[in-house]
Amino acid sequence: MNNTQPCREQIKIVDATLRDGGIVNSFYFPQGFAKALYAANLEAGVDIMEFGYKVSKKLFDVTKFGEWKFCEEDSIRSVVGDNPSGMLISVMSDVGRVDLHTEVAPKDKSVIDMYRIATYARQTAEAVEMIGYCHDMGYKTCCNVMAISKVGEEELKKCVNAVAKSPVDVIYIVDSFGSLYPADMSRICDMYGEAAYKYGKQLGIHAHNNQQLAFANTLACMDKGVNYLDATVCGMGRGAGNCFLESLIGYLRNPRYKIGPVLKFIREHMNPLKRSGVAWGYDTPYLLTGLNDVHPYAAIDFIKAGRDDYENFLGEITHNS
Repeated sequence: MNNTQPCREQIKIVDATLRDGGIVNSFYFPQGFAKALYAANLEAGVDIMEFGYKVSKKLFDVTKFGEWKFCEEDSIRSVVGDNPSGMLISVMSDVGRVDLHTEVAPKDKSVIDMYRIATYARQTAEAVEMIGYCHDMGYKTCCNVMAISKVGEEELKKCVNAVAKSPVDVIYIVDSFGSLYPADMSRICDMYGEAAYKYGKQLGIHAHNNQQLAFANTLACMDKGVNYLDATVCGMGRGAGNCFLESLIGYLRNPRYKIGPVLKFIREHMNPLKRSGVAWGYDTPYLLTGLNDVHPYAAIDFIKAGRDDYENFLGEITHNS
């Protein structure tokens, strides 16, 4: 039976293809890829497009990454102009990886609408400071608390409460290792919501597909009232990838969203990207890291080494975890 339930008006689809997908190919996308994706997202009704990371060129070798690792103002404007649309433009900054005072311009001088601040629970104080700064500069803000499956419940509650008290607009549940299940998501939504809703904040979900559960986990969160839903075209993202944008649009069955432009983009741009050798998506090593709550970089290294001795790999990651 097809899903016919109405989609909440508060739902926001966030396309993270350039950012999370960029981790796969060091942000080297073909000429015209970003502009075509922007046009497809506009036509599809996507609410927010994340262009990539905003990190300092003082910390990373600019010769080893494409432009969406840095999201310079001129780069974004070359794609969107002044962005005369209702779709918001977002970038992600990790705590400690951007010079706020020299690299985050006031909103009235930038086409960026939202900063998504990625942090570990142990960096909560720095994240709150960064949220406050970006808010004062005029931006909407999100906070993505990473690797939550490795954080104790009390520490996580303390972190989420501190973030909820800040000027942040959206607090994200992030399944960094793709190790969580829908039942976990339901419990975590309750925990996050207890703090977030008290201070008038929204919740978001960013899921990874190590156990082929990114879509299911996203829907589980949506059913619990989470409104900001991350996805990427063809699930493109680090390692096993993310929730598929086309699956999410198809499921929502909301006239606000149109799957056709995304399908055309897949045919014209994603399929050639795959044929060029760029690889991501579910694979046995990612399943094993997800099952054992291990960072997927172990699986990435395993695949790069051309290995298929899965039994040995399982022993290695369980011994070291």
